[in-house]
Amino acid sequence: MAAPIDDMFSLCVDPAKTCDGVEVRFIDNVKGRGLFAKKSFKKGDSIFAEKPLVSSQFLWNAMYKYRACEYCMHALETAEENARRLSGLPSLILPHPELCKVRPDQHQACPQCQVMYCSAGCRQAAWELYHKVLCLGQSHGDPDHPINKLQDAWRSVHYPPETSSVMILAKMVATFKQARDKERWQRLLSHFCSRTANEEEEIAHKLLGEKFQGQLTLLRGLFATALYEDRLHQWFTPEGFRSLFSLVGTNGQGIGTSSLSQWVHGCDALQLPSQQREHLDAFIDQLYKDIDKETGDFLNCEGSGLFLLQSSCNHSCVPNAEASFPDSNFLLHLTALSDISAGEEICISYLDCCQRDRSRHSRHKILRIADLLEFVSRSEMDPLGFDGWDGSPPYQNRFIGIKENVMDDADMTSEDDEEVEGEGETEGDDMEDEMTDV
Repeated sequence: MAAPIDDMFSLCVDPAKTCDGVEVRFIDNVKGRGLFAKKSFKKGDSIFAEKPLVSSQFLWNAMYKYRACEYCMHALETAEENARRLSGLPSLILPHPELCKVRPDQHQACPQCQVMYCSAGCRQAAWELYHKVLCLGQSHGDPDHPINKLQDAWRSVHYPPETSSVMILAKMVATFKQARDKERWQRLLSHFCSRTANEEEEIAHKLLGEKFQGQLTLLRGLFATALYEDRLHQWFTPEGFRSLFSLVGTNGQGIGTSSLSQWVHGCDALQLPSQQREHLDAFIDQLYKDIDKETGDFLNCEGSGLFLLQSSCNHSCVPNAEASFPDSNFLLHLTALSDISAGEEICISYLDCCQRDRSRHSRHKILRIADLLEFVSRSEMDPLGFDGWDGSPPYQNRFIGIKENVMDDADMTSEDDEEVEGEGETEGDDMEDEMTDV
C-alpha cells in the first residue's frame, strides 16, 4: 500500500503551508511520481523544510571524533574546537567567538549509555522514538554486545568516504518497535521506491564490493541477533534484508553539519571597516589552507537520512531546486534555484556540474548507477562557507564508492561515439534529457 499523500507532508515543518505550495503527482510507469509546484516560487524562495523519517551519523565519521548530536546531527564541537582539531593547531584562537552557535552548556548525555545530544529536547525525542530499544546502557563499551558487533562489521566492509550506515536500518526497526501506530510507520516507509532483485544486487555490490553476498549474509545475521522483530520477520530474510538495504541505499540523502561553517557565515555577515574585513578574510583564508593541508575533504559531521517529500523529486541536468542544511542539523531545506511556475515539476540534480557537461550517453550511464545509490548531488561548494556553501557534506556531490568505476566506463565513450550521439539528438531529445527521471 502506497503512503497517502497527507502522510508525505507529515514531517515538514509547516505541513499545511507545504501542501498549499507543492503536490506529488503520478507521472507514468517509467518516471513514477514527481513533485510539482501548485503556486509560483521566485529564485531563492524556500519551497519547504522537512525532518527525516530516520537518520544517522556515519560510523567512521563518529569514530574519528566528528562529534554530533545523536538525534539531529547538530555539531557538538564549538567552532574553535572544530577549527583546532581540523587544522592541527591546538592553540588556535578564533576571533568573534560570539558567532559560534554551539551551546555546550545545553548538551545532555543519555544517563544509561552516555550517548550525547545537543539539548534535552533531542535527548527526549530520541528516547521516545527509538533509543529505548537501541540504548546499550552499561554495555556501551562492550565489544561483544550485538549492536556493537553489528557496527564493527559494518565498518569492516564500508570504509570512508561513507555513503550510508547500517544504523539507519537499526533505527528503522527500533522506531517500529517503539511506535504506537505501527501501521502508519510501515505506511510511511512504503512511500520510498522499491527495486528489482537485479537492481538490489547492484546496490549491495556497489556499497560492499566484490564480496557483497557474503558481507550481506554476515550483516543480516548480526542484524537479526541484535534487533529481530517477529512482526517485521520479512525484513530479516535474505530477500527482505536485501530490499531494506536497497531502500536505504537508493533513498538516502546526505546530511552534513559544521559549527565552523556556521561561524564563517556569521563572519561574512559582519559589517566591518575595510581594514578589519581584510584582516578577518585573510585569517579565514589561511585557516582554510591549514585545514586543507591537515584534514583534506573530511571536514564535517556527516550522515544520511530518509526524507519523505524530498525523495519524490526527480532529476534534471538543469535543476530548478536544491536541498541544503543551513541550520547545521538534519532539517532539510528545499530552495528554488530559479523562478518556478505553478504546475512546473520541481527537480534537483543528481550530478555535479562537471558530469552535466558530459555527453548524453555518458550522463545517462552515470545516472543509471546513481539512481540506485547516491545522494542528491550539486556543484562543487567550498566546505568552509565560501562561495555560498550551506553546510552540506563536502563529498555529497560525488558518486562515492562507485563514481570512479562508473566514470571510468563513461570515459571510454570515444569521440566517434560522441559524434554519433550528437547526430541522433534533436532539440526535443535535449528537452527530454533535461527532465530525465532516473
